[in-house]
Amino acid sequence: MTDFLAACRAAIGAAHVLTDAADTAGYLTDQRGRYTGRALAVLRPADAAEVATLVQLCARHAIPLVPQGGNTGLVLGSVPDQQGNAVVLSLRRLNRIRAVDPVNNTMTVEAGCVLQHLQEQAAAVERLFPLSLAAEGSCTIGGNLSTNAGGTGVLRYGNTRELCLGLEVVTAEGEIISSLKGLRKDNTGYDLRDLFIGAEGTLGIITAAVVKLFPQPRAQLTALVALQTPAQALQLLQQAQARCGSALTGFELMSDFCLQLVCKHFPDQRLPFAHAHPQYVLLELSDNESEDHARTIFETLIGQALEQGLAQDAVIAASLAQSRALWRLRESISMAQAHEGKNIKHDISVPISRIAEFMEVTDSLVQQAAPGCRMVSFGHLGDGNLHYNVSPPVGVADADFLARQGDINRVVHDSVDRFGGSISAEHGLGALKREEILRYKSPVELRLMRAIKQALDPQQLMNPGKVL
Repeated sequence: MTDFLAACRAAIGAAHVLTDAADTAGYLTDQRGRYTGRALAVLRPADAAEVATLVQLCARHAIPLVPQGGNTGLVLGSVPDQQGNAVVLSLRRLNRIRAVDPVNNTMTVEAGCVLQHLQEQAAAVERLFPLSLAAEGSCTIGGNLSTNAGGTGVLRYGNTRELCLGLEVVTAEGEIISSLKGLRKDNTGYDLRDLFIGAEGTLGIITAAVVKLFPQPRAQLTALVALQTPAQALQLLQQAQARCGSALTGFELMSDFCLQLVCKHFPDQRLPFAHAHPQYVLLELSDNESEDHARTIFETLIGQALEQGLAQDAVIAASLAQSRALWRLRESISMAQAHEGKNIKHDISVPISRIAEFMEVTDSLVQQAAPGCRMVSFGHLGDGNLHYNVSPPVGVADADFLARQGDINRVVHDSVDRFGGSISAEHGLGALKREEILRYKSPVELRLMRAIKQALDPQQLMNPGKVL
């Protein structure tokens, strides 16, 4: 290993080959603080050429490598295992925005760019990069692409895959594939780009991408609507889509217990209603005409829902500050859960039309398996993705509850499968769900996935133990 580390130092500089425990600690523990791996070193290349050199060295010395962006993932996809024979390849220094083309509505960015920086750079040329999620201040676009991240704008703009036009990738052999043309039409054979998006670094390392930009909307309005049931939320979704069309860019479902936790752990936040309601929907409308036009649409939609008894109460943000306050309620749920204690998380999707039935059936099954548990259900109702989380009953120790995780996962995931859904909607599989997926993928799918892995990474060095 001495020769290998010496070659790495020669390639990228000794200051960027981290081996001391104090320097590597932040790279080895997952975002939730539940797991800490071990590594030979943390390598911090500055560009794609240095990444390629390091990958070649890893291949020559048979050293596994774990690519890492902002390390904000939730399925142990960006941290090494306990063997200590791998290196972490941090892409945070690949953080340049190479080009912005407002006419082509594209931006060429390196993998280590923080998502929020992309949003700001797009806004500087009066464009929108619509990917938005709670970790946007620290997650990187390379990680977003590697996990095919979703976020709050999927209803209108699609997952990260739909926002990408081209990639630069370092293969397992240390070769660079560069396809950064920014084309929306290119029918010249297999679309290699789609192999690497969502592969979680198991087939190659994304070092740069061309992403889509959109015109900045002239107005963005937010509303919070109180309802009785998820079934009513689905009815409201249908009406909103019929009235607003593609201007409806966000439709988030949150249970009352979710927002109780937010208000409990963040006392500065308050619900804008006099009384609590069982369910809430946060809607966002992005209008290219004017704020008055958007507000008229929203007022008509919500007024109709109130008249029909579909909605129990509603508030439309009257200012940017009020809009941010409403979104902050939604974005604080995960942190409030963490303050409340450990919980069992599920990032699942089911057909939108079946979400209400799924929640009713599965809530009952989970209560049978763990009586008294508290459901923290929220998520992107408009695209069928729920963060279906389970908190311990009051008085039950976190450790005792987490010991039941396998049983509760089985109840939830089997129910997801029966409803024609997926056990990973936007977080990926990582190491956490690698074995679990074997129950739900067909043998043919698994065989083809393994064949692709073998073809592109014959030494099995790229992010080992993840996905497959």
